[in-house]
Amino acid sequence: MAEDICTPGTTKEKDAIKGKWVRVQPNLNREGGYMAGYLNIYYRRTRRQDINLITDIKLLSEQETPTSTPAQDNWHRVPTSLRTGILRTPPLYLWYKTGKTSMDMTAEEKNNIITELDVLWGDDIPWYGFEKLEPPTMEHSGRIQSTHITFRRGVKSPPKAPPLHFSRDGKFKILQVADLHYSVSHGACRDTPIKPCVGADNMTNTLVGHMLDIEKPDLVVFSGDQLNGQGTSWDPKSVLAKFARAVTDRKIPWAAVFGNHDEDDGLRKEFQINLLKSLPYSLVERGPKDIHGVGNYVLKTYSADASKTHLLTLYFLDSGSYSKGFLDWLGFFNPTEYDYIRQNQIDWFLQESASIKSIDRPFKPDTGKDLGDAWKRQDISDQITPTTRKLAKPNALMFFHMPLPETYGKADLDPHTNRPLDKGITGQETPGNANTNDGFFEKGVLQALESDHVSHTAIPEVKVIGNGHCHLTENCRRVKDVWFCFGGGGSYSGYGKIGFDRRFRVYDISDYGETIRTYKRTEKDEVVDSMLLAGAGAPAY
Repeated sequence: MAEDICTPGTTKEKDAIKGKWVRVQPNLNREGGYMAGYLNIYYRRTRRQDINLITDIKLLSEQETPTSTPAQDNWHRVPTSLRTGILRTPPLYLWYKTGKTSMDMTAEEKNNIITELDVLWGDDIPWYGFEKLEPPTMEHSGRIQSTHITFRRGVKSPPKAPPLHFSRDGKFKILQVADLHYSVSHGACRDTPIKPCVGADNMTNTLVGHMLDIEKPDLVVFSGDQLNGQGTSWDPKSVLAKFARAVTDRKIPWAAVFGNHDEDDGLRKEFQINLLKSLPYSLVERGPKDIHGVGNYVLKTYSADASKTHLLTLYFLDSGSYSKGFLDWLGFFNPTEYDYIRQNQIDWFLQESASIKSIDRPFKPDTGKDLGDAWKRQDISDQITPTTRKLAKPNALMFFHMPLPETYGKADLDPHTNRPLDKGITGQETPGNANTNDGFFEKGVLQALESDHVSHTAIPEVKVIGNGHCHLTENCRRVKDVWFCFGGGGSYSGYGKIGFDRRFRVYDISDYGETIRTYKRTEKDEVVDSMLLAGAGAPAY
């Protein structure tokens, strides 16, 4: 334990035997105000086999001891109180117990040694694999959030998500979760008639969990603004520890893109992406470092048969935060214009699209079990006439946070009814697109066709673009053969409108990727605006 910013004293001999000091970066006194000063935890980390390792830790008051004979039981008290610098608070001390050396431990004992310490702000769950020590070093009081020391036993690698694949009967479902706007605190409820509404983040987690239990998606997409920013998510790691909890508890694979608020409170996306990747069942990728943004990547969904055919493409892009702004007299950045998808992202998308191989569509799974089946006469009733088949890239969906200007363009007309292909609620808020545009829709999306064959109709590979950002907008509109769909606000922690229920968009994909249907499910369990976007029966191109 060391106060201020000074590393504890050491020697080369001690470093060689016990390992070098490791500093737990967060300042324990952060919520104590400027007069509290800095207080950081330091611990040694060693790889040697002949050093007695720490097997347990406790937080106790000045009068308490972990046992009646702590010295005989190998308990040691850190001399500095964890509440040093905080006025009118009783001292709290960290006790640690040393056990056997690594060479004398069993595998089970090694899995229970203390391997890492961290700090959590707020009263929610700690980071995956960590446990929370009680009591907090600083209690929650008004706007002051509690401060907890957390620790990890052994090494707990997060469970990996399995490769995405369709079911045996050709189905795959995506649930979009838009604009959670979580904070270090439990969150403040906004624009809801629910009374009482306490702990908006936790209420939203419960609602997300309910949606997951009903819909049972194969993939969850967080479409940006997982963090509220705006001064309330000032420790992003504490917020990211809880935002996907409902999903990870159910062992569902998930992906995410960044929104304009995720970077508001200091931790850059380059660091946040590593945290996201280290959570259970995450499919998030960093993407290329030589193009604009963080989190430009592609996921592919495969058939469940032995062929493992690529049947659906999912593109994820970073639409950025802000492209223009100014510093006020206190040095704070004040944004004036939203960011946008840049030319090098367009080039990247076209390159990725060009690398995707065409398949024989509609896909027919391989049901053969052995070579003997190859000699059986095929059932004529099971055949598909050649005129219904085509060689083309799989259908694709794309997700990024902020909409394009074309999202608000004139809707295509249904060739059968001559009515605009636009369904859902829009017009309750100002458009959320950036003023600047590098032409991603015209130069990118519309140029990436599902087939380059001259005899085929020029149909875009990307059938749907899913956005968040606009909490009161939840329509789907087709513009130049591409559907633009908003997720609609699903969080009690984000802005809303009385009478506009929280909702989540579902993409129900069937027929091995050929058919794409979407609808919204509201907090009242109402299914709203079910519509067919692609496949047999959908509006023609």
